[in-house]
Order: sequence, then C-alpha cells, then structure tokens
Amino acid sequence: MDKKSVKYLVFDIESVPDARLIRMVKYPGEDIDDAQAVRNFQDEVLANSQGVSSFIPVTFQYPVAICVAKVAEDFTLGEMVSLDFPRFRPAEMTRLFWDGVENNYSEASLVSFNGRGFDVPLLELMAYRYGVPIKRHLKDKFGARYRFGTRHIDLHDWLSNFNAIKMQGGLNLLAKVLGKPGKMGTTGDEVYSLFVEGKSGQINDYCTHDVLDTYFVFLRTRVMTGEISRDREQEIVRKTKKFLEDNVSQTPAYAKYLKNWGDWEPWP
Repeated sequence: MDKKSVKYLVFDIESVPDARLIRMVKYPGEDIDDAQAVRNFQDEVLANSQGVSSFIPVTFQYPVAICVAKVAEDFTLGEMVSLDFPRFRPAEMTRLFWDGVENNYSEASLVSFNGRGFDVPLLELMAYRYGVPIKRHLKDKFGARYRFGTRHIDLHDWLSNFNAIKMQGGLNLLAKVLGKPGKMGTTGDEVYSLFVEGKSGQINDYCTHDVLDTYFVFLRTRVMTGEISRDREQEIVRKTKKFLEDNVSQTPAYAKYLKNWGDWEPWP
C-alpha cells in the first residue's frame, strides 16, 4: 500500500508487567524473583481495587505485540502488519511504531480503543526508555495528544461521550453488536501468562484480532458521523472479509477470526 494513501492507522498493543522494574521500584532489597514480584504487585493492585482487577498500571508495563491496520481515505483496509514479527523486541517495535507515526505516515490519524488511556502513554514511556525521538507527536498542539481532535480517534473515549459513561463490555461488546468475533477465548489479563509460557505468536494473534474488531467498530462510527453510508460500510465489510480469506495463508491468525465471523443482524 502506498504510504501517501494511508489516512488511518488502526492499532493495538499487548503488554506485560516489567518484573525487573517492579522489583527495583516496589520491592528494593527484597530477596524475591521476578515471578514473585509480579504476583505481589498484582495482589496489591487487586486489593486496592477491591477485587475488581489485578492489572498492573501502564507505567510498569512494556509491549510484547503491536499490530497496525493501514486504512485508506475511503476507509478500506489496505494492509495489516505486526511490528518486528516474529521477534517482537520491545525496543524495535517502539522504534518502528514511532518511525511510522513521525515519518512514513505523518499525515495519518491514529485509531484505537482506549489508546489515550493506555496504548499511547505506554509508547511514550517506551520512547522515553529507549531514547526514541517523537518530536512531531509532542510538538503538535492539536495532534494525537489532543483529546477532542481527529489526529487520534480513541473509539472508547468517543463512544463513551469522553467518559461520561463507563463503556461496560468494551470492545468485546461493540464487536459482537456488529456480529464480529470479539473475544475468542483469550482476554487481556491472560497475556502475561501466555508470555511466561513463551507463546508470543498467540499473543500476536490476539492483538491482530483486536485490531480487526477495532477496525469494524471504527467503520460503524463513520456511519454515525455521516462519512460513509450504511450500505457502503457493509460493502467495505464484505471486501475486508475477502481480504482476510485471500491472505489467510500468510497470516494464520485470520483463520480463527473468519471461523467466528458473523454478519451484522441488528436486534431487537
């Protein structure tokens, strides 16, 4: 896909707790290994949230998968990539992401689900960690950091009326409303366990599926804004399914998504 024709970068990140950093910051001097440090912190987070979640804060995480869908101005899907596949090195994924945003696709808008609340701050912290320049991203006053602009369309923020409500059910709910798979046996809080087991490929597949769900939710929001008609949206959805079918041999993650594919059938 020609770089100039890319107008939207729909992306998602999977991350894991940074055990070394947790030991250094939370438990300095304690004789515990990485696994115990993570468990201790998870227990602390769970207790502080009154049993709601054990998910460790973004400041103590690093990426293990970053997937990006390159979308044209007419909202058709042109290409999907997994950064630094199959090695998934955090420093290289960070470099590749910001190189795309700053240079190769500098005119494209970011599209995410809760990217303002997690993904972008994480990538900014990784730019800090690895010394990656993100000058345009930081300098542009009304750019991707501006909450109410179009340089970063955070669908979670947008659909929740900028957090006027709690988007209970999240991306999974929104995808299933459209007949799309949503969660298929793996959830975000299982990523660390998969990582410990060395299942990087499965994590990347999960990330790919989330990007596809995000893309279809993005299409429906563009119907809401009047940028495309409902008929045009459904035409793009059919073309995207054909794209997945044509590329399933190169990207096996598409097979599971297609197996759980459903068409939009509104109710009641």
